[in-house]
Amino acid sequence: MFFQKKKTSGDSSPDTGSVSKKDNVHLEKAPAGTVSPPSVASGYIPPDEKELKKLMWKVDLRIIPLVALLYLFSYLDRVNIGNAKIAGLMEDVDMTESEYNWALSIFFIGYIVFEVPSNVILKKIGPRIWLSTIMVIWGTILAAMSKVKTGNHLLAARFFLGVAEAGLYPGVLFYLSVWYTRKQQATRIALFYGSSTLAGAFGGVLAYGIMHMDGLRGMRGWQWIFIIEAIPTIVLGFATYFILPDYPEKTKFLSEREREIIVNIIKVDVGPAVERHFSWKQFWDVFKDWKTFAFGVLSFAACTPMYSLSMFMPSIIRDMGFSSLRAQAMSSPPYAVACVITILNAMSADRHTERGFHIAIPSALGLIGYMLLIVCRNKGPAALYVSAIITVTGAFAESPPKTSWFSNSFGGHTKRAVALAFIIALGNIGGCIGGQVYRATDAPHYVRGHAINLSLMGVLILLSMGIKYTLYRINKKRDNMTPEEYRMACEGEELCDKHPDFRYIL
Repeated sequence: MFFQKKKTSGDSSPDTGSVSKKDNVHLEKAPAGTVSPPSVASGYIPPDEKELKKLMWKVDLRIIPLVALLYLFSYLDRVNIGNAKIAGLMEDVDMTESEYNWALSIFFIGYIVFEVPSNVILKKIGPRIWLSTIMVIWGTILAAMSKVKTGNHLLAARFFLGVAEAGLYPGVLFYLSVWYTRKQQATRIALFYGSSTLAGAFGGVLAYGIMHMDGLRGMRGWQWIFIIEAIPTIVLGFATYFILPDYPEKTKFLSEREREIIVNIIKVDVGPAVERHFSWKQFWDVFKDWKTFAFGVLSFAACTPMYSLSMFMPSIIRDMGFSSLRAQAMSSPPYAVACVITILNAMSADRHTERGFHIAIPSALGLIGYMLLIVCRNKGPAALYVSAIITVTGAFAESPPKTSWFSNSFGGHTKRAVALAFIIALGNIGGCIGGQVYRATDAPHYVRGHAINLSLMGVLILLSMGIKYTLYRINKKRDNMTPEEYRMACEGEELCDKHPDFRYIL
């Protein structure tokens, strides 16, 4: 369990996940401002294993395929510019190589600026309305990109594409946190996030096919890439309004009994961090919490390699010695392998209720992959291609345990929503930098870009282990509090994850 029962002397009862009754001093008469323990509805009967499994399967079937599709199109729409480049974008649009790199980076400037406001809006108006709205907007912007004539046009379009897409990733992460317990989240996030690796695989194959439309109706292949990939985004945006459930308390696709079960298992899971209302105190507490910035650096170290690979993979593979058309198709298998490993790693993280090692080990694999790309640069395309598969697998597989760790480590609805958005915004600074990591002047081996990403993988390993150890020490300290220390720690309003009964997943 993730918050524990403080045992009194002689208490040998197992940890049930309920809030403690520390020597009967806390719950009998709580001091003013103390966070109340989670309580279940009067007459509520907890589900047996079979009933709960059936219910979670019903929820999974309604939510996970839909949010995975949302992210697949989101990721495809942001990185398809890499496919468009080798489909003739640079030859047809009046722009320099430097302007192209900035077109990659400027997407993340809009993305970063609007992530926190977007999650605040989602918290206020609900996920169904907000997520469907932003999808239709960014799909329209993507279709309009087919008509850009200059580098400035492309820069403006990419900026507003980032603004529109900013709400999806942090919004869905928060959304999943109100439907699933912390132990359940990593696997669901992997199924959601795994669609980004499928976007890399699917995008390459799709671009390969679309390039054969070059010249149709007087348009070039890169223009058809933007138009054809925008259409399902817009259609899915409208469908999301009718299909996506809002919050568990008021969704109509569950029965009253099923809603009661979901609400209560989440209430028990978050323990004392039960605050669900919008709170400005929680909003500002995000920026006073060391975890926000530690996880932000962790996210930055992970996002830079991931995004730089995603945006430049077709060019990297082409410069191994393949034709542009063949490079589009060959950019798919690395992502297909990464998708499988990503999901398996997340399932293991949930099974063992562990996060730190499940980030560090894939990161070590990514580090080895980058090292091989540098060492094997003169060994021929086969060795380089295998190295690319290893690199992509390591760079992507660490993400679901990492992202669920962010969500698992903050209590209170407002604090969690704002923290997730801010951490992901810090991480997406890596997306800005990722657009500059691989330069045309470094082709065909891109040693400088690989070396930068290799170093960031090392940072990711060290930082994940450092955060894991620090959270372990905090849990240990809370386990060993005296009754007086415990009473004093319970004082205050909206303690969220600062409550002494809250336990961090390591």
